[in-house]
Amino acid sequence: MLGRTANGLYWMFRYIERAENIARLIDAGLRMSLTRSGASDEDWDGVLHSAGVREAYAEVHARLTGVDAIDYLLRDRSNPSSVMSCIEFGRNNARMVRTALTRETWEATNECWMELKQLLARKVKSPDLPQAIDVIKRRAGLIRGAFHGSMLRNELYNFARIGTFIERADNTSRILDVKYYVLLPSVSAVGSSLDNVQWESILRSVSAHRSYSWVYDAEYRPANIADFLILNGQMPRSLAYCYEKIVSNLHYLEKEYGERLPAHDTADAIRARLQTMSIQEIMDRGLHEFLELFVSRNNQLSQEITEGYRFYQ
Repeated sequence: MLGRTANGLYWMFRYIERAENIARLIDAGLRMSLTRSGASDEDWDGVLHSAGVREAYAEVHARLTGVDAIDYLLRDRSNPSSVMSCIEFGRNNARMVRTALTRETWEATNECWMELKQLLARKVKSPDLPQAIDVIKRRAGLIRGAFHGSMLRNELYNFARIGTFIERADNTSRILDVKYYVLLPSVSAVGSSLDNVQWESILRSVSAHRSYSWVYDAEYRPANIADFLILNGQMPRSLAYCYEKIVSNLHYLEKEYGERLPAHDTADAIRARLQTMSIQEIMDRGLHEFLELFVSRNNQLSQEITEGYRFYQ
């Protein structure tokens, strides 16, 4: 396969996943702000940090406000990670590899772009935000559904899947980090009803509230929730689940091309660490530090895939 085609598929699905993930991050921020007494615009500082756009935001806006932060994350064209920017980048990549996609996948992508272009043509009013976030998540889900239901399970499929799960793992780690980085008001709130409500909001933001209750009987303990989102291999947004899929799809590419690359070793090492570490070990060493290292290693893997499969040739 041409590197340009692999690159287009990989980034098409990274951008589609990122658009949904940014919407989920906004949802997490909204839910957190509703649980805090005396919430202020500074609550959005951690959300912007977790999205990796805090410094870029400061270049556009002189001061931090919740309204501007949400607009910047949703629809600001100067922000390459805004939902609207991601949908446009994803569609552009889809158009570039149009002949590699089924009609159903292309139409779902194009319809997503058209609806969101209209939805985000102007600032979204606060009462309309939950509905807008739901539309973004639903449209991203329709693209994935069309893709899974119509594509051959070949190298095209594998590159798209790898892009999806690298982006998803990045997002889950960032949403978890929001909780520890800024949203817990003080150490004294740990274990309080406020703390529990915030953890519940995190679970709802990654569509894991009900599945968590099946595993842990709905008792909101930070260690259990971190375990669920990091190490539980059955939870489709956990880091462990994402890396099972990444390793599996890389293995198929290894068989297809008859070549093992540094990316395979890196992915195997990350998966092995997730399989052997306990949540107690992670919490003892520091959840924030663990997540920072994970994001760095995840980015390293993405770069190794780009270089190994010669995406720009």
